Amino acid sequence: MFSDRARIHVQAGKGGDGGLSFRREKFVPKGGPDGGDGGNGGDVVLLADPSLRDLSSLQRRKWIKAERGGNGRGARKHGADGDDAELRVPVGTQVFTDGGDLIADLAHAGARVVLAHGGHGGRGNARFVSSTRQVPRFAEVGPPGDESDVELHLKLLADAALVGLPNAGKSSLISRISNAKPKVAEYPFTTLQPILGTVEAPDGRQMVIADVPGLIEGASEGVGLGHEFLAHLERARTLIHVIDASQPADEQWRTIDAELGAYGAGLDERPQIVVLNKIDLEPDPEFTIDDPRITAVFRLSCATGEGLDDFRRRLFSLVPEPEGEERSEDELADYLVYRPQPKARGWRLLRTEDGFRVLGTPPSEEDLERALRAAGAKDGATVEIGDEEFELA
Repeated sequence: MFSDRARIHVQAGKGGDGGLSFRREKFVPKGGPDGGDGGNGGDVVLLADPSLRDLSSLQRRKWIKAERGGNGRGARKHGADGDDAELRVPVGTQVFTDGGDLIADLAHAGARVVLAHGGHGGRGNARFVSSTRQVPRFAEVGPPGDESDVELHLKLLADAALVGLPNAGKSSLISRISNAKPKVAEYPFTTLQPILGTVEAPDGRQMVIADVPGLIEGASEGVGLGHEFLAHLERARTLIHVIDASQPADEQWRTIDAELGAYGAGLDERPQIVVLNKIDLEPDPEFTIDDPRITAVFRLSCATGEGLDDFRRRLFSLVPEPEGEERSEDELADYLVYRPQPKARGWRLLRTEDGFRVLGTPPSEEDLERALRAAGAKDGATVEIGDEEFELA
């Protein structure tokens, strides 16, 4: 089943702990500290993949977790960095915070965004040696990675989109002019999910057309099946308005145009191509609408094929090219960020031989306990904050 919404929990990898170690060899009785640094935790990365069409794979994968960094060891051996968790989504995916704020818009193939940053690797005790501290008996604990809930919304990217009342023949049209194979039947709401089809021109050019469920009066207010999919029309440069020629055509056009205007997002300003379908039932349908947005009117029959060749041929000249010149991959922004990155953490957690020590501005009790538990602290562990000392309960 087509899915254009998904809610996931992302958790970046914890940074590896720094090593708390001292050199111990047969002929080196007083070896110094040699604990290596921990590795960085992996990030959770979202990548726009043009081969994907919807978010259905994420309906079964709700929790995305990156790998933690490896711990530092003796002999100054550093821990390995954790692997990133790379999540591939369709082009056109938007990312929202749990509160509904837009984080990123993956509007082109290859666009990527880091949803959760991994914790940095903790420094080993060898890094804390100084002229006044020859034998540091502590090492830095790697902090947890970022963790949050995000919502993914997919807006289909199409050159043109079919709109119209239920049973107007949109699915029949897209199946006759493209490689899409939707379900076609003689009853309303046969199409329940958006469908993409590719139309090929004789010179090799391609065009993507989207077919969404039929709209009815009140769709912009949540009536019928099509209201959830109006967002998929936002990125189409042209709307192909399919009308059942066996019914009053002007009335059908006004009904759908009113819903496009009520929805907003500029849908009522897009160029429109009007297709009067089913001329096998009404050979000379009347259409009297005179509107500057209507660039062409076609009379055809998906049942008999009459008029389809002319429609397919002229479609490429009627649908405008993308505005602006094509840019190289180096000039394309990877993603659009609408939320500032969080400030760096102003405190550090150290592991000592007796427990843990907090340096810097102490965090909230909730954040501190989370960091301690992630570091493996058990109830009763000793925690030092400045001159104070307490046991974890």
